[in-house]
Amino acid sequence: MTPPKITSERNSDGTLVRIAGEMLTQSLETVENDFAAIHPSDGPVTLDLTDVDALDTGGAWLVADLAGRFTSNGATLQFKGVLPAHAALIDTVSHNIPSDPGKLAKPRGFTDWVAHIGQGTYGTWQDTLSILGFLGLTLDRLVRTLLRPWRLRRAALVTHMEETGFKALPIVALMGFLIGVVLAFQGATQLKQFGAEIFVVELISISILRELGILLTAIIVAGRSGSAFTASIGSMKVQEEIDAMRTLGLDPIEVLVIPRVLALLIMLPILGFVADMAGLFGGALMSWIDLGVSPGMFVTRLKENTDVWQLAVGLIKAPFFALVIGVIACWQAMQVKGSSQSVGQRTTASVVQSIFMVIAIDAMFSIFFSQIGV
Repeated sequence: MTPPKITSERNSDGTLVRIAGEMLTQSLETVENDFAAIHPSDGPVTLDLTDVDALDTGGAWLVADLAGRFTSNGATLQFKGVLPAHAALIDTVSHNIPSDPGKLAKPRGFTDWVAHIGQGTYGTWQDTLSILGFLGLTLDRLVRTLLRPWRLRRAALVTHMEETGFKALPIVALMGFLIGVVLAFQGATQLKQFGAEIFVVELISISILRELGILLTAIIVAGRSGSAFTASIGSMKVQEEIDAMRTLGLDPIEVLVIPRVLALLIMLPILGFVADMAGLFGGALMSWIDLGVSPGMFVTRLKENTDVWQLAVGLIKAPFFALVIGVIACWQAMQVKGSSQSVGQRTTASVVQSIFMVIAIDAMFSIFFSQIGV
């Protein structure tokens, strides 16, 4: 490998600049300062590239930048001994060097900080209006589909039910079981101090049936299925498949969004119920092992002291969680701007927003049920 080299000399015919060696990006750091040290002069200038063995885009940029500095200083430039392929590459790079290199941004002051806060607030308000509009559009298409069920894409619905529901059963059941075990173990540790171990049954049943079972299930679904919705629809938008649908007269909301939202509306209550049962089983098992509460006594106290409304309160939340997760995931996918990086960013935002909204809605439901005495 011949290292790159540049020399400059003045003679009676003007300035002669000789460039030699392999002008490749990985070796250009040895001559960058030499290129920068050559001061442009007026008059005739000859760039001799006869001894250049190889040239890539990085080397072409150095040559083009040097030539630009000479011509901007009023010099008459000509190339010597340059290969046609090298000349074409240098010409392409020359035409794509920005004429204005730009300026470094000034340090942000208080006014800029206030302006940034204002822009962020306005952007958040615009996104909120957009999500609400998308929610209204989705509900409109959902009602139309329920009124005209023959328009529903059953194959897509069954596929998404399998992906979001049946394939999630193992992880949801395991999560519920472990939550029950943890609640029983931690509750036993505290209740033993007061000789009230038997009340661990109420602690487990109310916590899991009313709150933790459906809440953690919705969080798992948001991270597992919501991200998949955003990534799949976002990739379709990058590849302009959604535009092709509209060209064919198909409604993307009806084709892509409704089957996914319906699948979540159907499967999330089922997953929540599975998580509840697994949590009760885990809690009963741990209570038997750690506290000596037999399964029969556990079931008896569960029937006597746990109202069916505890289960209903949890499952009532499921459709609302499902709708929020589906709408946010699909809306984020529709905001993809045409690159894989945008798909990744929107997928991350989808999961974060879905989990936040699930927790916020759960808090509102808790306040509501508390106020009505349920």
